[in-house]
Amino acid sequence: MLLSRFPRVSLAHLPTPLEYLPRLTEHLGGPKIYVKRDDCTGLGTGGNKTRKLEFLVADAIEQGADVIITQGAVQSNHARQTAAAACKVGMDCELIFEKRVKDADEAYKTSGNVLLDRIYGANIREVEKGSDMNAAMEDVAAELRATGKTPYIIPGGGSNTIGALGYVDCALEIMAQANREGIVVDHVVHATGSAGTQAGLAVGLKMTHSNIPLLGIGVNAPKDVQEEKVWLLAKETAEYVGAPGCVSREDIVANCDYVGDGYGIPTRAMNDAVMLLARLEGLLFDPVYSGKGLAGLIDLVQKGFFDGADSIVFVHTGGVAGLFGYSNQLEP
Repeated sequence: MLLSRFPRVSLAHLPTPLEYLPRLTEHLGGPKIYVKRDDCTGLGTGGNKTRKLEFLVADAIEQGADVIITQGAVQSNHARQTAAAACKVGMDCELIFEKRVKDADEAYKTSGNVLLDRIYGANIREVEKGSDMNAAMEDVAAELRATGKTPYIIPGGGSNTIGALGYVDCALEIMAQANREGIVVDHVVHATGSAGTQAGLAVGLKMTHSNIPLLGIGVNAPKDVQEEKVWLLAKETAEYVGAPGCVSREDIVANCDYVGDGYGIPTRAMNDAVMLLARLEGLLFDPVYSGKGLAGLIDLVQKGFFDGADSIVFVHTGGVAGLFGYSNQLEP
């Protein structure tokens, strides 16, 4: 399968490192833990969305767009990377934020990703929690077309078949690195939210017959809802890349026991996991996605879920800028 058949612009620093975490491995007393450093993709402080944006922005260019519209939560990592990508290719950027976090403080509203969005010159609009975000983007697109602009809509998280190509590519990258370095990967684990990362990884791992199970640690929806969302996108992505049927429903697994009180709401386990990795390995993880994913990984290792495994790869999806938006809610 050649991803070179699909339009792509170079935005990310690839390949990202596959880094062994010896002190965390020793601390947990389980399998060897590696981290796929997709926090190091480079664009706009890095993160997983940059991989998706390489394909999405290329499609926008092919369609003659001059402004990109996308949506997310106020501290959206995807929005920040989209704003940076728009600057990189000379387009305007419209961001629509859903006020998902109740009683958010000033740091959440103005620092972290939001500050970077403004530095990148994005135009920010806010809507209430529960709004139809797709309809909101279509309304903005209609408004822009009326002024002579040519908008391109990117779904939340960059999660559609085009965006998921970025994580098909990441799966191929992980396997190439593991083969080169002699790493026996028994599981790949990551935080799962808008579905594109997990769908792309699932397709990439299955179409190459890697026999590596994939586990998403949910950060938002209940297990059945999350798995169904990923499954539908994985099926569409497999067809899009020319490998229909390579993924089965049983390949899509999400553990949603670590969400806590809801999306973007800190948990004690997340806080402890973020502090542990900072002090054991000098690595920073975000409080919304990878922090909760990491909390799940640590708990599952301690419970023996991965007993018998040689090595686990945890995909760090970035979002460190979000730590500043949660500065009053974290407990160092």
